[in-house]
Formats: sequence, C-alpha cells, structure tokens
Amino acid sequence: MANYLSPGVYIEEVERGTKPIEAVGTSVAAFIGFTEKAEERVNGGPPVSLLNRATAVTNWSQFVDKFGGFVEGAYLPYAVYGFFLNGGTRCYVVSVKTLRATLEEGAAKPARVALPTRGEKPADLLEIAARAGGPSGNEIKVTIQDEEGSEETFTLNVHAPSASETFTNLSLSKDAERFVETVVNTQSRLITVRLLRAVGNLPDKRPSAGTFALAGGEMVTRAVTVADYRGQPAERTGLGGLEAVDEISLIAVPDLMKSYENGEMTLKDVQAVQQALYEHCERNKYCFAILDCPPNLRPQQVLEWRLAANYDTKYAALYYPWIETADMVKGRGTVTIPPCGHIAGVYARSDAERGVHKAPANEVIRGATGLPIQVTRGEQDSLNPVGINCIRAFPGRGIRIWGARTLSSDAAWRYINVRRLFNMIEESIERGTQWVVFEPNDADLWARVRRDVRAFLRTVWSAGALFGATPDEAFYVKCDEELNPPEVRDLGQLIIEIGIAPVKPAEFVIFRISQWAGPSAE
Repeated sequence: MANYLSPGVYIEEVERGTKPIEAVGTSVAAFIGFTEKAEERVNGGPPVSLLNRATAVTNWSQFVDKFGGFVEGAYLPYAVYGFFLNGGTRCYVVSVKTLRATLEEGAAKPARVALPTRGEKPADLLEIAARAGGPSGNEIKVTIQDEEGSEETFTLNVHAPSASETFTNLSLSKDAERFVETVVNTQSRLITVRLLRAVGNLPDKRPSAGTFALAGGEMVTRAVTVADYRGQPAERTGLGGLEAVDEISLIAVPDLMKSYENGEMTLKDVQAVQQALYEHCERNKYCFAILDCPPNLRPQQVLEWRLAANYDTKYAALYYPWIETADMVKGRGTVTIPPCGHIAGVYARSDAERGVHKAPANEVIRGATGLPIQVTRGEQDSLNPVGINCIRAFPGRGIRIWGARTLSSDAAWRYINVRRLFNMIEESIERGTQWVVFEPNDADLWARVRRDVRAFLRTVWSAGALFGATPDEAFYVKCDEELNPPEVRDLGQLIIEIGIAPVKPAEFVIFRISQWAGPSAE
C-alpha cells in the first residue's frame, strides 16, 4: 500500500482485467541431417562454422546461404525445400555432416575405367579417371575410334551430361608430339589419362576401340553414428542441441535413411535413433516427431518392420511410402526421398489454414510427382490399425496424406491432431500463467486463474477445436478450496484442474443406404 503524507490528488494503476493467454506456435520444425556446407559470414568477416549447431532459417534462400543447395548424398535439402514449399515458414537445421568439405579435402573417390589392349589376351593399357571426385563421374563415357591410314594413332571422345570433348591424332608413344597423357591431361576438363604399360612390343599400338563407361565414383565420408544423431545437450550438438530451443514443435531426421542406405547403420540403429527422437519429444512434452519408414519395402514388409520395431508413443507419427520428386541435383528426372520434410510443411499449412485441431490428412503434398508404390485399400486395412499413415495417389485428386494416427496403443491418443492440440493448449497455459508464481495463494487468486484460463479456452472452443454446443459442454476449469486445502497450500502448491473435449477426425465416413418403397398410397 502506498503512503500518503501530504494533501493532493494521487493516481494509482490497478489491474482488473484478465491477463490474456496467447496460443503458442505449433509449426516450427527442426531437421537433422547432411548438408553441402555449414557456415555463415558475420558482417563480412571470415566464415563461422554452423556444424552441429541448431540454426534458424525462415526461407529457402537463407538455407542456401548457410548450408548450400541440393547435393548428392543428402536428403535434408529436399526436406527443407519441401517444408517451405508446402507452407512452412520457420525451421531449425542441425547439420551433423557436410559434403562439400569432403570434396575440398580430396576424400571423394573419382570414377575410373581401364581401357584394354587389342588381341586374344587383352590387358589393361590406359586408365581414364574423372577429374571431379564423387558420383558425378559415373555418368562420363569415353569412346575410342581408329583413324584411317594409321595403326598407331586414335581419337578419344569424352561424353558427360554437361559437356563433350574430342581429342584427335593421339599416340601411346611417349616420344610422339601428341602423346595421349600430355594432350589430355593438359587440355581436358573432365578426365585424366595414365599409361599403364609399355607399348613397344604390342602388335597394335592403340587401345581397343569401343565405348567405355566410368564407374566407382563415390563419396568417401566419415560414417555418422547413432551417437552423432543423439548428440549432447551440454555441448548443444545433434538432437541434444534442440533441448535449448523452446519454440520447436516438429522434429524429423531425413538423412537417417541415407545413413542406412550407405551401409553405415543397420535397421536396429535406425530404430535406436527414431526411438531417441520420440523420447526427446516425450521429455520435452511439446514436440512431435515425424518418422520415415525404411526405403524399398513392400506393404507387407513395412508392416513386419513396424511390428518388430514395437514403437508405442503418442508423440510420433510414421509415414509410408517415400515420395518421388524432381531430381534437383542432376536437373532432370526424378528421385525418391523420405517424405518427412514435405509432411512437416503440410502440418504447418494445415495449422495456418484450419488450426492445429484439424488432422493433417487428406491434404495434397506439393512437390510430390509420384510414388514408388501404390498402396491399395486392402493393404492400408492392415497398415492403418498399427499407426502407419499411408500416402496415396488418387485419380484427379493428386497425392495425399491418407492417415492421421500416432504410434500410440492408447485409444485416447490415437490421432495426431488430438496430441498436438493438447501440446498447444498445455504450453500456452504454462507460458501464460507464469505471473501466478509467488502470488498469495487465496480465493482471489483462484478466481483470477479460472477467469484467465476460461477466457483462453473459450477462444479455442470458438475456433472449432473443442466439441460442444456451449463452452460448458466443451471444457471446465476448477480451482477452489476442494483442490487446494490447507495441507496443499502449506506445501506451496496451487492445483488447477482443466478438462477439455477435443474434436476427433471423421476417419471413417459411413453412409447407410437402403431401399425405400416410397410413401404408401392411402
């Protein structure tokens, strides 16, 4: 109370109204995986590493600036691109491995081919190698053509998707003016040549004519382990680094499947990472995990894998099959990728257009051009009950998410939208009632808490997120003497009980049709 010691007029500001509880965001995603690079420049200074650091990006241009673009051997760029394409507006990226750095360090294995000699017993004569390391060299082909009027010179044609080269009048003799090593290694931008054996005693001093394809180009990278994906909260790395970021509500690890495809992980390792993912969400309470199925599985195989994995959580959803999209690395054709990034974008779009209470299903996946397998209704009849959400193509209706279930065995938490609605309500109330801490624990405080929470839940009900014709049918808020007797107050506790009736999705729409003879004549 203020002390008034002299006559005058005094103004006091008194809080009488409600303290508004604002709904938190529900569509900030986090992606963990591989990128082309991981660095940024601050104020024009030297590049600062972003490796293993949770970094926020709000559009594709920001991602390219910090992490590079599409690159062979990484699904994360496709996931982030699909997230923004489908309606996402903000996400965090954790790069556990960069691929461009590997190329710069010379750890990319170039594609090669050995050209044979002529005769009954051919032997390796020339070795052709791609200048650029990595899988791109596997698309190069070389053709050897004989030249008329000469038994010692030949023409070498080089064909690549981006360019072609031709070298004529080449010789295998080191004394010749157009010695093949000298000419090609100084002029070609695509390949290098190495002579493997002396040719002085060969009857035909030319490599065998024909077309030969280079092969064996690959990335020789450090294997990413389960521990790399898990990370350390104290060091802010991997999945552990996300614990310090409160606004994240969706998490996906698209390159977990790339580790499996590369042979770096077994299916048991994949299961360990996915389990760590949803356990992180369970501890955090306000996150939700989007999981991918392993690649190249038939419906029966994915069912067997799901049952063997034995997941049981209300904080994750599983999607099958993968999706096909434009190959942004080669610039032509399509590539099959995990769907988690595109689906996270659909979550964000559905939240913005309809609300978090709307199940993120029966929604078109933008950017998906096809599916590697068409799931039938009969096959989905066995997948849906165990929480495998199918992606299906419908004639004239596009490629759509056709499932909205979590991986929980508890019927109360069967649907994705119910879990995410509770996440939103719980976090909103937690943040919006921080002012209550250390307030006098009396009937006045109880009334103020009831008033503020009811005002918030009324807005949630009016948005269509709660079931009931009136607010009293949709929710209740209890905070009184019964819940807070003296022994509870003596412990410094204030207990508020809230009940809400969430709307459930109409998963099975049933029309009952029967024959009707019409009204009888009188």
